[in-house]
Amino acid sequence: MANKGMDIFSYFRDKGIDTPDASFYRQIEVWRSWYNSNVKKFHKYRVYRGNGSYVNCQRYSLGMAKKACEDMADLLLNERVAIAIADQATDAFVKGVLEANTWEELGNEYQEWKAALGTAAYVVYIKDAMVDEAGNMVGGSVGINYVEAANIYPTSWQNKVVTECIFTFPKTYKRKKYIHFQYHKMEDVRGEGRRQYVVENTVVEDTAGAGRELAPEQWEEIPAFKGLAGRTETGSDKPLFIIDRLNTVNNADEDATNPMGVSLFAGGIDSVRKIDLEYDSYANEFSLGRKRLFVAPEFLSNEDGSPVFDPDDSVFYELPDEYFKSAESKEAIREVNMELRVEEHSKAISDDLNWFSFKCGFGTDRYKFEGGQVKTATEVISKNSDMYRTLQKHELVLNRVLVQLVQTIVRAGISIGVPGLKEDTEVTIAFDDSIIEDKTTERQNDRQDVAMGAMSLAEYRAKWYGETLEEAKKNLPEQFDNGGNGGAIP
Repeated sequence: MANKGMDIFSYFRDKGIDTPDASFYRQIEVWRSWYNSNVKKFHKYRVYRGNGSYVNCQRYSLGMAKKACEDMADLLLNERVAIAIADQATDAFVKGVLEANTWEELGNEYQEWKAALGTAAYVVYIKDAMVDEAGNMVGGSVGINYVEAANIYPTSWQNKVVTECIFTFPKTYKRKKYIHFQYHKMEDVRGEGRRQYVVENTVVEDTAGAGRELAPEQWEEIPAFKGLAGRTETGSDKPLFIIDRLNTVNNADEDATNPMGVSLFAGGIDSVRKIDLEYDSYANEFSLGRKRLFVAPEFLSNEDGSPVFDPDDSVFYELPDEYFKSAESKEAIREVNMELRVEEHSKAISDDLNWFSFKCGFGTDRYKFEGGQVKTATEVISKNSDMYRTLQKHELVLNRVLVQLVQTIVRAGISIGVPGLKEDTEVTIAFDDSIIEDKTTERQNDRQDVAMGAMSLAEYRAKWYGETLEEAKKNLPEQFDNGGNGGAIP
């Protein structure tokens, strides 16, 4: 697992906390090793050379597990994905928070981690806020913590919806390792008949697996934890975290209720293994199959003793004089050209790339092996293709995640007194389907629909300008009414 020092699951058991089984988190690390092309006893292996000796080898890899995760991240969340919020003040605030928390970069990065390890999380928090005399938070700003699967430990869930969760944040200070445990859980508000989320923080020293809890005054001395409250009552029954997962059944755990996701390539590991075996053989084909010249000793030096051939040239090999004297041909120089099996290797790799692509939900022909490298198909694909259906399925979850993220940021902003925010404002997510649909043709068809009255100009603006319908109606030119058709179409 990501935290290799202390036994986290023993720590949880001592605290009476239940999470998904440790075996599932070991599976996450298996996915990570394939994502990194660094699988024990596969990418690093030994070859027996006889006489009790071995040689250590590093297997070449095409890195297809990472490539598929990169592609899925780019298809799901790229610069063309638009988040439209109806209320302008709320929209400006949320976009400012996302920008301050490097959303355009880290949002895509954690979509890749989600594809690699099955799950990611976004935890909203308040930083640098002050509490006034009335007990209200003032000032401060809204932050987002990004968390990958190995640091997400659900403790309560129903129908795959996580309601309580522990997030771990490993830190290092002065060569000592620490783990920050952040526990989001529900509690009854005494005497009020309602419930609220409470965030409890614990810092544990993880150096050499110590597992020693620090008192708040101790963690205050560590810059990364300075100002960290032991307990915070949110006053809200809505969580500050959002769990993001691939929309695929988790078959990596015997517990069918496990709310964590599975890796994009979980079903294609056999194909990745075979691809790397074939690519390693393909690379070795050129190393082992290079031209060789076997030369008799008397041809290696001139009369003055100077070498005839470059001693650093690996093409030439000296054989014993007796070999040439006993050979039937009596030749003093023998050329050996190994036959390279390029076509066989290329076809084998291409076939397995098709299998791998199919198992990742991309259909076949997503990847092709040409000229010794992998090329990605970029043509527009049909709406009834495997890739289209796969993306639509994953976008169902991501749409909910992004809307919840926006709403959580808004609630956090309201809690620190940011004026003019509306939690119930309409939020619309416009995904980028340019690889699936011919946007130029589709836009021209929509213009024709507007001209014939089958689509309003406001609907056209909402679709193509990434606006909500309400925003689109407000932004129409004055010569058009809200349902207006006709005139020049943008």
